[in-house]
Amino acid sequence: MREKAIGDALRKEEISISTAESCTGGLISHIITNVPGSSEYYKGGVIAYANEVKENVLHVSKEILEEHGAVSAECAMAMAKGVRELLRTDIGIATTGIAGPTGGTPEKPVGLIYIALATKDYVHHAKHIFHEDRDGNKREAANAALEMLWGYTAKRARSSER
Repeated sequence: MREKAIGDALRKEEISISTAESCTGGLISHIITNVPGSSEYYKGGVIAYANEVKENVLHVSKEILEEHGAVSAECAMAMAKGVRELLRTDIGIATTGIAGPTGGTPEKPVGLIYIALATKDYVHHAKHIFHEDRDGNKREAANAALEMLWGYTAKRARSSER
């Protein structure tokens, strides 16, 4: 179970995490908190579905939302930084995208999801296009976010072993 392995790694390193979710609607938080003892590393999350929440709670700038849109790498990175700062955690992870079945455009199709992970001095993002129904796109996005988190924790573990 990947989420348990992630939790074990976070607990061992004494790293705290928080989530900022738009298109996944809390699914990442749900998966993380299904692990017994997750309160040792998971501090909480913000479901920032509306742009006003992205802007007013997570401090995503109006410029990012106007220039790049809510579904963008820039927005995902700002959300990850914002939730990390808001909840004072070591890692913030964020998702934003178009789960479907409507809302897509030729430039931003249904299934387009941006995921970002932020620490104090590191920010990484990834772009995905999933081809599932709404529920499937949300699940794929949550899984991709957990894979990103797992990759980060595994990289940290390897560097601390040296």
